[in-house]
Amino acid sequence: MNHPVTSTTVIRPYHRLEAFDWRELREYRDLFYFLVLRDIKVLYAQTILGFSWAILNPLIQILVFTVIFGHVANIATDGIPYVLFSTVAIVPWTYMSEAMTASSQSLVNEQSMLGKVYFPRVIYPLTPIFAKLVDFAIAMLIIVAVLFYYRVTPTTNLLLLPALMLVMMLIPAGVGMWLSALAIRFRDVKFAMPFVIRMLIYSAPILYTASAIPDSYRLLYSLNPIVGVIEGFRAALLGTPIEWMFVLPGLATAVLLFVSGAIYFRRMERVFVDVI
Repeated sequence: MNHPVTSTTVIRPYHRLEAFDWRELREYRDLFYFLVLRDIKVLYAQTILGFSWAILNPLIQILVFTVIFGHVANIATDGIPYVLFSTVAIVPWTYMSEAMTASSQSLVNEQSMLGKVYFPRVIYPLTPIFAKLVDFAIAMLIIVAVLFYYRVTPTTNLLLLPALMLVMMLIPAGVGMWLSALAIRFRDVKFAMPFVIRMLIYSAPILYTASAIPDSYRLLYSLNPIVGVIEGFRAALLGTPIEWMFVLPGLATAVLLFVSGAIYFRRMERVFVDVI
């Protein structure tokens, strides 16, 4: 007589400073892949323009900022045409802002599943980080077109781009793990996010140059991880000198943000079901 095959999941206690259970994440990689694919499929479902929004969203921002800050306010850009200056910053910024917003609300939006079946909850805030890469890849076509129009020749700085993209993903992942865990207890996070995103765009050199920051504030300013990514993207894509004083502190902060976010999320994971 054949007996049905059953499996048992054993949830063991973990160390308080443990960030991830890599073995467990590897076991649930198929679920993670499915959720990322689902997010990509539903992102522009029931829209007329579909994936064209991935181009239109950053393109409209570039046009508006170029008119207002490049022509009306005439902000200095260290000799770089404002369209070029803003394009290489707005594309990674759009990815980070959208991934942060989606990741911070991921647990609240999926709370109906939290109490039904066990799986690593960290999959939820990490899913938008990978799903939004599709938009980012499509939006990179704008950068390629603008670089081609201005005949920008690639330099060895371009080799830094993969590392910068990795850091670009760490920032929304770290913020997402922090805020998604907090959002379960405090729904204020949902209402605060639009305000926070609007403030963040002014805290990094997206619309102006980092060189405009007074010397006495540069170290504090460079601790903002978004500053390192934006300055790094400009140096990598435009071939301008790499301003390590802005890039390195920002990269260190991004790693710290990611690790601390993972530890906090794992510590709070055990109470999610009790408070939803």
